[in-house]
Amino acid sequence: MHPKRKQRLIIVGLMVALSSATVGLIVYALSGNINLFYAPAEIAAGEAPLDRSIRVGGMVVDGSVSRASDRLETRFDVTDYAATVTVTYDGILPDLFAEGEGIVATGVLGADGVVVASEVLAKHDENYMPPEVAAALEQSNKVDNQ
Repeated sequence: MHPKRKQRLIIVGLMVALSSATVGLIVYALSGNINLFYAPAEIAAGEAPLDRSIRVGGMVVDGSVSRASDRLETRFDVTDYAATVTVTYDGILPDLFAEGEGIVATGVLGADGVVVASEVLAKHDENYMPPEVAAALEQSNKVDNQ
């Protein structure tokens, strides 16, 4: 093989190897920051990962909201009408948070099946439903109606 051709081949090989390593590192870094949405039925079925950031959404179950008397911790149940998941949140809830309303909570699912939320988002008016929650509720109704 000609020395110039061999040199080009080595340079191209190094470029491919470095590009592959760069793409691999980027994918690895981004995978740790992805929090996927799970409906309560999916969490109850064991499809959600433990000890990893996830989002759960649905309707707050009437009568399930309980607040601690000595701190800001709130515990409530979220349902998609197929299953129910308990969520705890230590902080100030949004003004529009209420029983019977749609929410999306970002947090970590523990081994006990309770989501420890770091953020709770409530719908912003009476007509809006977060797309993930609407899809989960629609899917749940399809399952129940069959």
